[in-house]
Amino acid sequence: MALRSAEPRRRRLVGQPLLLTVSVFLSIGVFLFGYDQGVMSGVITGPHFIKYFDRPGPIQVGSMVAVLEVGAFATSLAAGRVGDIIGRKGTLFIGALVFTIGGAIQTFTTGFSVMVLGRIVSGAGVGLLSTIVPIYQSEISPPNHRGALAAAEFTGNVFGYSISVWTDYFCSYIDSDYSWRIPLLVQCAIGALLAAGSLVMPESPRWLIDTDKDDEGLRVIADFHGGDLDNPVAKAEYREIKDKVIMERESGEGRSYGMMWRKYKQRVLLAMSSQAFAQLNGINVISYYAPKVFEEAGWLGRQAILMSGINSIVYVLSTLPPWYLIDRWGRRPILLSGAVIMAIALFATGYFMYLDHPETPNAVVVCVIIFNAAFGYSWGPIPWLYPPEIMPLTVRAKGVSLSTATNWAFNFLVGEITPYLQEVITWKLYIMHAFFCCCSFILVYFLYPETKGVSLEDMDAVFGEVGSGKSPVALGVVSERSTFLPSGSFYPPNQSRTQRDSSSDPNRHNWFGRLFRRDNSRRNIAEYQALNVNEEDLAMSRLDDGRIMWPTEDEDEEEDVAGYEVISREVGRR
Repeated sequence: MALRSAEPRRRRLVGQPLLLTVSVFLSIGVFLFGYDQGVMSGVITGPHFIKYFDRPGPIQVGSMVAVLEVGAFATSLAAGRVGDIIGRKGTLFIGALVFTIGGAIQTFTTGFSVMVLGRIVSGAGVGLLSTIVPIYQSEISPPNHRGALAAAEFTGNVFGYSISVWTDYFCSYIDSDYSWRIPLLVQCAIGALLAAGSLVMPESPRWLIDTDKDDEGLRVIADFHGGDLDNPVAKAEYREIKDKVIMERESGEGRSYGMMWRKYKQRVLLAMSSQAFAQLNGINVISYYAPKVFEEAGWLGRQAILMSGINSIVYVLSTLPPWYLIDRWGRRPILLSGAVIMAIALFATGYFMYLDHPETPNAVVVCVIIFNAAFGYSWGPIPWLYPPEIMPLTVRAKGVSLSTATNWAFNFLVGEITPYLQEVITWKLYIMHAFFCCCSFILVYFLYPETKGVSLEDMDAVFGEVGSGKSPVALGVVSERSTFLPSGSFYPPNQSRTQRDSSSDPNRHNWFGRLFRRDNSRRNIAEYQALNVNEEDLAMSRLDDGRIMWPTEDEDEEEDVAGYEVISREVGRR
């Protein structure tokens, strides 16, 4: 290796403290668009805001709220290309800077048109951030903790929403235009903090290696493993990523949107559908218009904002269980159970509003809190985790770009029509979103594969694409499953397949998992094939140095070994 471990020592974060620090800091990115989504819900009901904008009607209110998604949609489509060109870190900086500028325009607005312009500019920053943050997080996270780190990231989003609601509440006591300008100003300070911090964050090692910056990529991987460039786990992970990059290049696989659609259509549609139903399930009826929902139920004025604040606290707390559950239960059980609870809560909300009796205000508060809690633990975090998990490295940024654009397109649709539907169909609006929750349950049950514990490089097996390439895939003895974790976290080489099968899936002995996982499905079988390797197959495909080579259908064993030696020499020269 050209790099040596005998570098000048300096005090810096390495290992798990570095991973956790970066993950927490990334949460500021999602905190921003959580804050920006929630801040308008209290602002638009304030008397000084209403007076300043000359009593805006439903269309104007919907435009000021939902136009954020116009900017977000446009830049989220471009974010994939931008992220591939200038890297994840550079895209994060630009997104934070643009968001801060948009927040300043909103704060010092002089009228409706300027406010709309500020919301569009902020949306442009949000589009970049909401695309690149999940990609960055997935590319630095170990598979066994990837879901937990993504769930923690989503907690940052909901915490931002909660802070915005309480900021609106306390500022409502200010008897001037500062009652709505101060909440808008807060987002500028947070955006500036994220922009400054992104300058000192490490770049994604997968992007560095994919762009032939191998020395830098190895250095970042080593930092996540404690800072030792000679760490065997870091070297094994580097080889695994590098081998995957070389294999994809030798296969002649392009990186265009057209190629992605032709080869990975199923994955793209799954990624897009997860984000679409996250919005159609009704969350933004609550996030954007919570005070209006409570006013509709009978809570008036500042009481409506207070109820929104209480609801937001429960919302934050509901995002904590996935930190533990998402990598134990898996993605499917959480999505399915969340869809059921959300559907019941929305049906009940519509029913109580239809009855319109004295207990309706209290009943609606309970139903909305239950709905928000169910969303916060299920359809909140997982649609941001799922797309970067299932897309391959060559088109990951573009695939996530499309899924994020889908999120903002449906976000805009829901935000724009909700004020109108609240006046026209009233309680039936909640029944409509409950129906979409039922649809999302069916979609996940029949079409979504489980990705719990599968490394990004092994994700092809989940979709039945293992062995389809013409080049051998060499894997280190210590695969990505053990990266950034203590040394005992991966399967020991002397563990039998039976032991692995019985220990790798806790849902096998869990009634909840058996109900929702459908362990006999082809998709879940593919997952276990990606994680569990038959010992006889390993004996025939293990090389002298202990690495594993998966044979292809087109070439015999001698040709595979020769091909791997070419890859090893290329890695060794770096």
